[in-house]
Amino acid sequence: MLKPQDRLIFALDVADKAAALKLARELRDEVGMFKVGLELYLAEGPTLIQALIDEVPLSAAKIFLDLKLYDIPATVRGALRTIPPGLAFITLPSDLGPTGLKKIVAAASTSMKILAVTVLTSVTAKDLQALGYDPKFAADPTQLVLLRAQMAQAAGCHGVVCSGREVKQVRELCGPDFVAVCPGIRPAWAAVAGDDQQRIVTPYEAVKNGADYIVVGRPIRQAQDPAAAARRVVKEIAEGMKG
Repeated sequence: MLKPQDRLIFALDVADKAAALKLARELRDEVGMFKVGLELYLAEGPTLIQALIDEVPLSAAKIFLDLKLYDIPATVRGALRTIPPGLAFITLPSDLGPTGLKKIVAAASTSMKILAVTVLTSVTAKDLQALGYDPKFAADPTQLVLLRAQMAQAAGCHGVVCSGREVKQVRELCGPDFVAVCPGIRPAWAAVAGDDQQRIVTPYEAVKNGADYIVVGRPIRQAQDPAAAARRVVKEIAEGMKG
């Protein structure tokens, strides 16, 4: 069973390797995993992953590469071959559809754990309506999340990324072994200026609702003492695990 600390993924959403390494060293003993996203990966390239492994140092299994690779299956399969083995998770958009997901997952390394991103936590019902989605999905994004979660599971994905507002239904639909990672986490004590996250919950709520992992970035990164902030989040996770 995962310990409270294991469930906390810290988002390394910083501009360069120096800042990433500094935070990773500071938080290595406080969080379970580090998420490398698009901004940092594009700024530093693939060598960043090896730098985290060698210079922090970190196990590859504590790195989550969140690139949401979106292209035709052949191109995505080629991109996956460049990723170092042993990472905790990588992400694909569920927008690739069942055919694309199946082809990519089938060709991926057996050691690669793939998560499908259901609906970004910044997306609102109005956004879905403007994009032309069926009114039943635009009115209730949870229904779209559930459709995509079931599709991802059928395609062979190991789990999904979804908001904490939907994770309870995802867990009920897809079962206990399907991994659920929840971003858009905002502790009640951490205000984020100009926040672009919309479908948010607290760490306690997300874990109580069934999240295996939660992703927290700015509330920890922007704190005066990031390590202390991480410990506060872990405490909330522990409370959520008690139910």
